[in-house]
Amino acid sequence: LNPGKHFVNSQLAYGVVARYTLNTRWAVKVAAIRGEMKGDAATSTFLPERELAFTSNLTDISAVAEFNFKSHFTGSRMNPISPYIYGGLSFFFFDPMNNGVSLRAMGTEGQNVGYEGRTPYGKVSVSIPFGLGVKVSLGNRIGIQAYWEMHKTFNDYLDDISTTYYLDGRNIDPDDQAAALSDPTFNHEPGMQRGNASNKDWFAIYGVAVTYKFNLLSRKKCRDMDN
Repeated sequence: LNPGKHFVNSQLAYGVVARYTLNTRWAVKVAAIRGEMKGDAATSTFLPERELAFTSNLTDISAVAEFNFKSHFTGSRMNPISPYIYGGLSFFFFDPMNNGVSLRAMGTEGQNVGYEGRTPYGKVSVSIPFGLGVKVSLGNRIGIQAYWEMHKTFNDYLDDISTTYYLDGRNIDPDDQAAALSDPTFNHEPGMQRGNASNKDWFAIYGVAVTYKFNLLSRKKCRDMDN
């Protein structure tokens, strides 16, 4: 539904993060994010006349490695600001809906009837998250990061759209909810393009995180002196 427009239909999200600093250049992070994805064919550059739309709750749990371009840690006076990049692995939960109806349960591309061997897709998938951002040390304990993160998935049904139509739209009964959600315009034929199965779905998360530093080691050392 959105093949290339970043930040379109952005929705609010929230989450928690835990980061372990290995040294002033490297850190590892785990994060759990809860939010919502949304898409509408009317805002798409690809087949906007389909009248297809969805919303989906999204829960993403990721583990990544981070690299600071400057020697940086929370509390540093030498380099209180540093850009950084990161990458790793995540798994996420999703369930595309339309006006409170589960599109997955409706089998909108013939999954429930085995059309051309299609079967229902799952609600859990994996992705490769990677991104970039800026870290800022606001004091000895408080840090803040602004970041933008892309997720390459191996799933093509985040928006419930992947392959082709399977019904003759002219014969759809408007009272048949599953059929109507499959082709809201009632004017497509079986085999006509509904999505693009050769291009798996992506999603993005961008935001701001505020962190508090805990000293896990009892020894006290001026880490700026390491640099």
